[in-house]
Amino acid sequence: MKRNWKVGDLAKQTGLTVRTLRFYDQIGLFSPSGKTESGHRLYDESDLSRLQQIISLKELGLSLEEVKSVLNDEQMSPVEIVNLQIARIKEQIKLQQMLLEQLHHVSKSMQGKAPLAVEDFTDLMQAIKKSHEKLVIERRTSWEHHLDLLGDFIAEEEIESKFREE
Repeated sequence: MKRNWKVGDLAKQTGLTVRTLRFYDQIGLFSPSGKTESGHRLYDESDLSRLQQIISLKELGLSLEEVKSVLNDEQMSPVEIVNLQIARIKEQIKLQQMLLEQLHHVSKSMQGKAPLAVEDFTDLMQAIKKSHEKLVIERRTSWEHHLDLLGDFIAEEEIESKFREE
């Protein structure tokens, strides 16, 4: 007999909250395969398998939109997903190293001189933070642009391959 879980039971089994499962349903990421006569969500083993994939992709750092795209369109292979995450982590490390260098610079400039007033130090730290945030936004925008181009390229390749098959 096929096993079914209600939303609360599935939440307990996976460690997710009922609210998270309902949100996933609301955004079209993860929907129940059925409902009871009273309207309660019912999930089967294939739903559980999909949810485990969602959890795994989230643990790799993919956004919900990226998870949805990967699972629905299957445009990215597991190797591409891992390579994308490697690139993201390298980028994060690079940003953190740049911030560390800025802090070292501030520390060196403060040594041997009269101590900075608290207000001046706060202003300096805010400037570093704004610089860092600006860099993060610029890089994120660049990444999104590259991912859009990659998606367009993959879509074009699929269309061309369908025409070649016909």
